[in-house]
Amino acid sequence: MLQQNSVQNYDVIIIGAGAAGLMCASVAGKRGKSVFVVDHSQKLGEKIRISGGGRCNFTNINTRPGNFLSQNPHFCISALKRFPPNDFIKLVEEHNIAYHEKTLGQLFCDGSSQQIINMLLKECEIGKVRIQLQSDVTNISQTDYGFKLSINDNEFSCTSLVIATGGLSIPKMGGSGFGYDIAKKFGLRIIETCAALVPFTLDEQMLQHFSTLSGISLNVIAKCNKAVFQEGMLFTHRGLSGPAILQISSYWHDEDTININFVPDRDIFLELKNKKIFVPKQEVTTILADILPKRLALTICEYLQITGQLANLSDSKIKHLADFIQNWQVKPNGTEGYRTAEVTRGGIDTDELSSSSFESKKVKGLYFIGEVIDVTGHLGGYNFQWAWSSGYAASQFV
Repeated sequence: MLQQNSVQNYDVIIIGAGAAGLMCASVAGKRGKSVFVVDHSQKLGEKIRISGGGRCNFTNINTRPGNFLSQNPHFCISALKRFPPNDFIKLVEEHNIAYHEKTLGQLFCDGSSQQIINMLLKECEIGKVRIQLQSDVTNISQTDYGFKLSINDNEFSCTSLVIATGGLSIPKMGGSGFGYDIAKKFGLRIIETCAALVPFTLDEQMLQHFSTLSGISLNVIAKCNKAVFQEGMLFTHRGLSGPAILQISSYWHDEDTININFVPDRDIFLELKNKKIFVPKQEVTTILADILPKRLALTICEYLQITGQLANLSDSKIKHLADFIQNWQVKPNGTEGYRTAEVTRGGIDTDELSSSSFESKKVKGLYFIGEVIDVTGHLGGYNFQWAWSSGYAASQFV
């Protein structure tokens, strides 16, 4: 039995027992490395557990480099090639986990996300990985042979140190800036971080008109800064959410305007003009209620102060109404922030890391994987795939 305060030596110490950390640990352990994983949380893999409504959207079969944002869009290519979705799917199947495909290539467990956590733990067990939760890392220093760490007042040493601490998103699930602090300590650059895959908030004036629509959802096209997504949108009591909004939030910056088409693949101006010819006495709100959810139709008409029979509306008013429906230009007040954000945009500058090994170019033996890096995936299983791919890539070199 090791004495208290004696130095405990490992080949690899991984800080962070989430998706990327556990993936890296299991593969490195099976390669014969002695691996120690530490995490400050009470439970491991909390983001895995809550994902996909508890069924874990563990990957996306359509994963491509274009599904990721980064200052260096080429950085993710190598890791995704070496450990693509099919490799993780094979692992899932080896553990007899039933799964299904939902929309847009998203794969979910038939059962629960706990199956993915159990799978990773089983893989770590095979690799004889030691995992310790509720652990505070209070000091990290570089030595001639690697690194020395103080963890819960005990001393540890390792040749390779892997930072898999995630980002700032969902702090109640353990999100923190710890990984960025370590990077700064060793002189690595950080790309400015912000909440991503996150709902938007609207200002008070806009909410006076639109907060009553809370709960209404519809399929839209959302655009911002050349990014375009056609998926569901949800009105909330704070603003806007739903897949299309979460996706576009990753491309949004303060003061940007979002363009939303409530009725894709139709020409509302032409339809309303034809209605004016054939049913001129119909109320515009009645016609719009056949196109949009009724409450939304009424709210838009009230907001634009366009009511009455079509026959009494000028073509310019009809055009104004159609433009609002198909090109609503809304400037969000902000986002709901890290509290509800699924991921963090920005992070460790990829120019500081090897795209093959994920090792720091400045500090030998120091690796960064997963969300802590400036690589952010789209909604729909891409961020988990990045965790698996980056964790696997680093595991081959630690």
